[in-house]
Amino acid sequence: MTSITFTDHLGESRVVAANPGDTVMETAVRHGVPGIVAECGGSLSCATCHVIVDPAQADLLDPMDDMEDEMLYGAATERSATSRLSCQIRVGEVDLRVTTPETQV
Repeated sequence: MTSITFTDHLGESRVVAANPGDTVMETAVRHGVPGIVAECGGSLSCATCHVIVDPAQADLLDPMDDMEDEMLYGAATERSATSRLSCQIRVGEVDLRVTTPETQV
């Protein structure tokens, strides 16, 4: 099983088990990870599941499409070079590390 390490903006980390094929957002919601609001439920119509992917892992993910890129401009906190919407990241066989921003709304 794959794991995802969620680190909050204060540096506190939480490791959760993840099912390949699920999204990072679905995994966070299932495990009650603080910092992932997921207001739209993964339909790519908000930015409340914004995460910052560990820069060492960003190239391992499928590239973001134009819609995700556009939605990130509506994020409550400034986006970074490795910002992604967790509803658009599919869990694979590699353990992931992401950081949640200070706020989502």
